[in-house]
Amino acid sequence: MKTYKFLLTSRWLGYFAMAVVFAIACVALGNWQMNRRNAVVENIHKIQQNYAGAVVDYANIAANFDQLDPAKEWTQVRLKGTYQNSDQRIVRNRPLNGAPGYEVLVPLTLENGDTVIVDRGWLPIGNNEAGHPDTVPQPVPGVVEVIARLKPAEPKLDRGAPEGQLASIDLKEYAGQVGYPIKTGSYGQLASESPAAAINPVAFPAPSIDEGSHLSYALQWIAFGILAFIGFGYAARMQRRNDDFDALEAAESGVPVEELYGRGSAFHPRRHVKVRKPGAKPSAEEAEDALLDAQGF
Repeated sequence: MKTYKFLLTSRWLGYFAMAVVFAIACVALGNWQMNRRNAVVENIHKIQQNYAGAVVDYANIAANFDQLDPAKEWTQVRLKGTYQNSDQRIVRNRPLNGAPGYEVLVPLTLENGDTVIVDRGWLPIGNNEAGHPDTVPQPVPGVVEVIARLKPAEPKLDRGAPEGQLASIDLKEYAGQVGYPIKTGSYGQLASESPAAAINPVAFPAPSIDEGSHLSYALQWIAFGILAFIGFGYAARMQRRNDDFDALEAAESGVPVEELYGRGSAFHPRRHVKVRKPGAKPSAEEAEDALLDAQGF
């Protein structure tokens, strides 16, 4: 019986190298999915801690309106001041639950003189004028107390917007459109206000805390990498069995293996061939097989 020495041939070393490369690629993709999951899980923990956490006074977190600490996103902040309704802006292309619409930004000047931006909610697209909501609910005049959740400013988009609108929540661009300084590091997403307006934009839903399918995808990639070696081992085992069968047939018939099967692929099909001695007549079964072969069966 033969051994697994064929694994040292160039062909099988090539097969093994292919399995290794495939497994490395699978592990890399699995790690990529795990990293994505870790980022999602970290964000979920932040949401769970901050979204419904304790309300913080503006004075204790004011620096985050200049430059937001990522760990403070969704923190509830208490703001007290007056809305600057004349400097209100509408943000374009803001879908909510699959529906197109807008968001309403209004500067809020606080009692200490600082001005922050409050996102008061979402509006559906209008029917009266293309590119504009039909109505924009206004906050009450005078001093209001607002509870808002911290959100980071958005980058500038390479597209324009009609007068009175913004392409994104780019607070630096917003600051350039008003005649007074505003905080440009973050803004507040409205949670509640007192006194409340009679009509408000649609409130934002809570952020998703679904971590998605990243873990299952990572495990699948790792399993594929393992299967590459399992497949290689199975192929090697079948090659060993075929070699043993060849050797047994050659020993029984006295005909070299190369004459029985040729030097074809390592995975060529095997047939139970009965080798007749020179001059011997074929059996009835062999004659029938020969006839079927001649007829194309």
